[in-house]
This record gives sequence, structure tokens and C-alpha cells, in this order.
Amino acid sequence: MERVMSPISSEKKTAGRLAKTKNMLYEYRYLHLMMLPALVFFVLFRYLPMYGIMIAFTRYDPIGGFWGIITAEWVGLDHFRRLFDSIFFTRILRNTLLISMYRLVFAFPMPIILAILINEVVSVRFKRAVQTITYMPFFLSWVVVSGMIIVLLSPTSGPVAAISQELGLQPTAILSDRRFFRSILVISDIWRSIGFGSIIYLAAITGIDQEIYEAATVDGATRIQKIFRITLPQLGFVISIMLILSLGRILNENFEQIINLYSPAVYEVADVFETYVFRTGVLGRQHSMAAAVGLFQSTVSLVMILFCNRAARMLGYEGLW
Repeated sequence: MERVMSPISSEKKTAGRLAKTKNMLYEYRYLHLMMLPALVFFVLFRYLPMYGIMIAFTRYDPIGGFWGIITAEWVGLDHFRRLFDSIFFTRILRNTLLISMYRLVFAFPMPIILAILINEVVSVRFKRAVQTITYMPFFLSWVVVSGMIIVLLSPTSGPVAAISQELGLQPTAILSDRRFFRSILVISDIWRSIGFGSIIYLAAITGIDQEIYEAATVDGATRIQKIFRITLPQLGFVISIMLILSLGRILNENFEQIINLYSPAVYEVADVFETYVFRTGVLGRQHSMAAAVGLFQSTVSLVMILFCNRAARMLGYEGLW
């Protein structure tokens, strides 16, 4: 026979859970206070704005303000149909996927490689110097970095143009050349973020049990063998998590980088969803269309995270959940 829980015992169990929760909140009250600003930030700038998703299904006029979201004419999926039927959709989808793939193939492994190389350095002073030099560019905004790239690659006054002239070559406007623009994006992104991205991998390497390396040394393993047989397998969990998060952002390119570097001459290879939203939503005042594009990106990102997390668990790695 099934055991039926009496109302009294159920109330006692609920009271016990509440008391346990109160004790936990009080015991870790300082940690909760430290976490409070982050919670407030996400509530104000991530969850409350979700109400604005309705704009993607209405003909919204920003003159109406907040109340205009409610009173706007409902148009259903019209904006999504316009997006998919647009002559620019194929171009921005192709460019976004290609640039994201280039970043995954070339930029994603670089922090891992740098972290392993720094870990192999014996001199502590040299190791700290390399860490400082490599992660300092991350604190420069893309406006500053883009300005440096524009000056560096200037066809009239840049050092690259001067070197080309000394070699007897004709200087070219590299930033306006479709053949080189995507490579410039990837290389500049690697230069700016490789040092900062390696921090998490260095922290994971530090947590590896040193007795494993000592046992491998006794067995006669070389440094290369230790990297491939110990370090990389131990980093598998962190790598899988970072890869899942990177794939989840596959349709969200670095807007600040591209908007400061591109020009109409390279729209064919550089125009992505964010730049398209900027032109249509901000400059063209088509806010509903821009919201539809953003919702499409978020939906694809969610699907990619779910799929990659499932794939990682099937391959034996721990996913995000």
C-alpha cells in the first residue's frame, strides 16, 4: 500500500526547508551581497527588456515610447518573412557563418596553445612578463585598436605602405580589399584576446595534480607527451564548455570590431547581422525589423547551445548542465 503523507508532516517538511534556506542565506550573506549587483544588472538589462520582443511582431513606432509597444499594430511574422526574403539575408548569413567559423578554427585554439606554452616556461619572471604583455591589449577598446589598424594599414602614410614602397611594390588599400578583410578581423581578434582568453586555461592547468606529471617523468615521458597525454585531456572539460559557449554565439559577431573597420567597399564580405541591424534599426528607424533579426539570432544561439551541450555529453564530456 502507498504511504500517504499527513498534512502535518508535509507542513513540517516545508517549514524545515524554509528554515534551512534562511540559515543558508544568513550564513553566506556577504557572498549574496556581492552577487546582488550582478543580479540587478541581469534583471534590469536582460530579463525586463524581454518584454520588448513583442516589437518583432508589431509595427512599432518609437514615438509611442513604452506604451507604443502595447498599442502597436500586430503584424505577426511579416518582419521575419521580409528578413528571409531580403536580398541581403543570404549575404549576411554567409558572412556571419564564415567569420564565426574562421574565429573557431584559428582564434579559439590560440589561448589554449598560449596557456600551455606559458605553463612550460621555467622562469617565473619571464612567465609573468609574457602574461602581462599578452593580456594588456584586451583592455583597449575596439575603437582604439581599429584606429591603430587603420593607421598601420594606411596606403599613404602607414608603415606597411612604406615597406611596400621600399620593396618596389605598389601600396594598396588593404582594409578596402575584400580578399584580406576577414583575415584582418581574425588576426586582430587573436592579438587582442589571446592573452585574456588564456587566463581560464592557465587556472585549469594550475589545478592539475602535479603528482601525475611527476609519475610521467619517472616513466620517461617527454614534455610533448605530457602535453598530449596529461595537460590536454585534463583541459577537456574547460575546452568543451568554452566551445559550447563559442558555438552559441555563432550568429553574434563582434559588432564593435567590424563597425569600426568596414566600409561599403567590403560590405560583400563583411556585412553581418549586427551591422545589418544597425543600418536598418538605428539608421533606417525600422525597429521592428531589427527586433526580428535579434530574435532570430537568439533562437539560433539557443538551439546551438542545446545541440552542442547534448553532443558534448554524448562524447563523454561534461556539458553546461
